[in-house]
Amino acid sequence: MKKCTYKNYEDLPLMLNAETVGNALGISRSSAYELMRKEGFPALWIEGRVVVTRDKFIEWVEQNTGK
Repeated sequence: MKKCTYKNYEDLPLMLNAETVGNALGISRSSAYELMRKEGFPALWIEGRVVVTRDKFIEWVEQNTGK
């Protein structure tokens, strides 16, 4: 498993791309792309790029980890 590079939510940027999502979750960038394409993940597609807002990402993590 890849090491998570973020220690808390405040360290995350306002908008997260696949690399940032992967780093936050400790998964590869390709796994993060797969996750971001799944139904239920709050991704935004902007001119061919997939991103997620920090707030929606945090909400998704908490909903999917039972917190």
